[in-house]
Amino acid sequence: MPNIQTLTFGPVETQRLFGHEAAEDETPERLKEYYFKNITYQDVTAPLGLRILVGHKGIGKSALFKIAIMEDRQNGELPILIRPDDIAELGKETTDFLLSIRAWKDGLKKIIASKALSEFGLDQSGATRAVQTSAARIVDFLAETLRERLKMDTSLAKNAMVSQFLKSNRIKVYIDDLDRGWEGSKDDVRRISALLNAARDLLNENPNLFIKIGLRSDVYYLVRTSDESTDKIEGSVVWQRWTNHEILVLLVKRIETFFGRGVDESRLLGMKQHELAQHLSGIMSPMFQGEGHWANAPTYRVVMSLIRKRPRDLVKLCTLAAKDAFQSRKTIIGTANFRNIFTEYSEGRIQDTINEYRSELPDIERLVMAMKPSKREKTAKEGYVYSTDTLLQKIRNIRQGGNFRFAGKREAADANDKELAAFLYKVNFLTARKEAPDGTILRRFFEESRYLSSILVDFGFDWEVHPAYRWALQPDSIETIFAQLKLTSDEER
Repeated sequence: MPNIQTLTFGPVETQRLFGHEAAEDETPERLKEYYFKNITYQDVTAPLGLRILVGHKGIGKSALFKIAIMEDRQNGELPILIRPDDIAELGKETTDFLLSIRAWKDGLKKIIASKALSEFGLDQSGATRAVQTSAARIVDFLAETLRERLKMDTSLAKNAMVSQFLKSNRIKVYIDDLDRGWEGSKDDVRRISALLNAARDLLNENPNLFIKIGLRSDVYYLVRTSDESTDKIEGSVVWQRWTNHEILVLLVKRIETFFGRGVDESRLLGMKQHELAQHLSGIMSPMFQGEGHWANAPTYRVVMSLIRKRPRDLVKLCTLAAKDAFQSRKTIIGTANFRNIFTEYSEGRIQDTINEYRSELPDIERLVMAMKPSKREKTAKEGYVYSTDTLLQKIRNIRQGGNFRFAGKREAADANDKELAAFLYKVNFLTARKEAPDGTILRRFFEESRYLSSILVDFGFDWEVHPAYRWALQPDSIETIFAQLKLTSDEER
C-alpha cells in the first residue's frame, strides 16, 4: 500500500490518484476500482428499451457506458458498443428523411450482427450480408444463426456467452460519442433525428433489444427543437447530473482505493462533507490560506465551489494543483499550489465552453468574454452577480456591439436578451444563486432547476457567473475575486 508521506505527485502517480480526465480512456481495472454509481447509473441501466443519456462534456456519460458494458459481460449479457467510426457513413446518402431512417435501421442491424458474432468468436461476413435481406428481427436472426452454427460446431455450446444469449435472447446496444465531429448543421441534426427514429423502430420490432444512446446536451437541444417527432422520446431521456456531495464522495473513493483501502459507498454518502474532507488530509492542506471570504476556508469547499458539478472539472483542478506541487517538490497540495493554477484552470473552462457550444451559438466567445465586469462595475464593486433585470441590461449592452444568432433556429432572427440569458444558464456559465440568512450561498445548475430558465418569472434567485470562469475574465484583479466571491455552502444529502 502506498505511503501517504512519500507522495511525489509525479504524472503517473497523479493520474492513478485522481483518475484519467477522460474516464473512458482509463484502464478498466482502475475505473472499476474508483467508479461511483449515482442514481443516474440505475436509471440508464434499467431494463427499458430506449435510454438516452444527456449531459455536458466531462460529466461522465462515456464512463457510465464503459462500466455498464463491463458489468454486462460479467453477467453473461451481450453488450454491443457502437462508436462514431462504425456509423460514419450512415444516413448521409439521402436528403429524404424516411429513406435516411431506413438507412440507419439497415445499417444498425448489420453493425449489431457483425459485432455480436465477433463477440461470440465467429466469422460474421456471410451473416452480416444475410441480415440485410432477412425479414427476421435482429435478435431472432442472431439466435437462429447461432443454432445453425451449433449444429456444425458443437463446441460452441461451451461458450458461456453463446449459451446465455440463447437463453435470454437479449442484446444491449450502447451508442456513444455521437458529438465527435458535430458542427450543428442541418445535416447533423437530421442524421441524429433519423438515428433516434430508427432506434425506436428497431425496439418496436425487437422486444429483447435495449439501446442506450449518449448525447451531449447541446446536441440533444438542437435535435429536440428541430424535429417534432422527438417528443416521443422525451420520456426516455435521462439527464446525467451530480451533486457536489456525490462528487466529494467520488473524490474520496478515488483516494481511498488508490491507497488500497476498502470503501463503503453508502457510509460515505451518509457522512457530512466536513467528515468526508478528513479523507483528503493526506493529499491536500485542510485549510485554504486566502483572503476575504476565502480566508481559512476549508479546502474542500474551495474545490467544490470551482467545479461545475462535472467529474472532469474535479480531475482537471486537482491534477493541475498536483502538477504544481510536483514542480515545487511538495508532498501535500497546499494553498499556493491551487492559487498558482487558478488562472490556467479558469482559462481551460472558458475554452471548453466555447468549443462545446460554438455549434449552437457561433459567436459564443464574444458573448462570454463580454461578461467580464465593466469599469463602472469594478468601481462599484459589482459584477458577476445579477438580478434578472441587471442581467438583461448587461446582455443588452453587449448586444450593442453586434447581435447574436442561434445556429439551429428555423427563423433567421436575432437572439433576444432573454434567450441569451437562458442560454448562458443552460451551458452552466451562469448559475442560479440565493444567499441564506446566515450568509451561505445556495447555487443551482440548469440540470437541477430547469424551470428557472424561464427568467420572466421571479423565483427568488439571482444569477451569477460561475466561479470557474472568473480568473479568465478578470486576470488583472485576482484579489477582488477573493474579496467578493463567497464559497458554495455544504449541500444537503
